[in-house]
Formats: sequence, structure tokens, C-alpha cells
Amino acid sequence: MAMKRLLLPAIVLCAWFAAASCRREQRRFSEGPGASELHPDPLRASRSDQESLERYAKDAWAISEGQRLFSQMNCSGCHGHGGGGAMGPPLMDSQWLYGSGLSDIERTILAGSARGMPSFKDRLSPQQVWQLVAYVRSLSGHAPSAAAPVRDDHMSVRPPPSRTEPQPPTQQQVD
Repeated sequence: MAMKRLLLPAIVLCAWFAAASCRREQRRFSEGPGASELHPDPLRASRSDQESLERYAKDAWAISEGQRLFSQMNCSGCHGHGGGGAMGPPLMDSQWLYGSGLSDIERTILAGSARGMPSFKDRLSPQQVWQLVAYVRSLSGHAPSAAAPVRDDHMSVRPPPSRTEPQPPTQQQVD
């Protein structure tokens, strides 16, 4: 009888320890709008902004969300599907008008350009800007093969980012 009295609390205590020691994997699929402050000036950008840009550039989900935003924001209206259009320069080649770094691409998206690209600073959250930066950078073949989706759609106008040969960035003179 005394053994039965001790057995039930021992089982409850073991179950409590087992439940307390289990941790669920934490996955972030979004960040709050106040996660970071966006600065079009790279000298004012914080270290956490640069770390976020680098993290997003290696993330397959962020690249695919950037691709969705690229279409949703009608970027292909000027840039084609990355190959250039009547108004916007191509994003798949090695010619980078405003710089090839992640912060350069972010600055161009946020501040726009003198050649007609509008500023998207007030239209996109920090997370959306970083997703677009990751996708735009992947268009020229600079997505890590482990991060970029490898699915090849039959309607695709170009190979997926993980199968694209990297184009070494070169600076072009801006008029």
C-alpha cells in the first residue's frame, strides 16, 4: 500500500520532468514590422541589418518569397523577369549600375534611382526588402546552392538560381 502511494507521485514527477525538458523547434516565418529600422544610407545601417541581409541571402524561403514579391510589386514590368526590359536594367548579368553588394541592392530598392526606379521605402517592411534583396542577388547566380530552390519549372524563363552560373559583378559608370 505504501508502495502505491509513492508510485503515483513518482510517475507524475517523471512526466513533469519529461514535459519540461521537451522543447519545440522555433521557426520564424515572419518578423514584426518593428524588427529593424531601414536606412537607405549604408553608413547608417546597423550591424543587425547587415546580418539580416546575409541571413536572408542564404535562405531558400526568403529567396522564394522575394520572387513572389518581385512579381507582386510588378518589378518585372521594368526589369523583365530579370533579363531587363524597356526601362529597367537586367538583373541577371554582371553589370551592376548601383553596386553589387547586399546593402547596395537594399539601398537601391529603398531609395530608388535617378534613372526612374521609384523608392519602395514606404511600401515594404524590412523583411520584404530583405527578401527582395535575396531574390535579386540570386538572379545573377549568387545564391548558395544549398539555399536556392532546385525545382525546375517547365514554364521558367531561366534556370533556377542554384543552377545559374555566377556572373562576377563589375561596376558600370552611371551617367
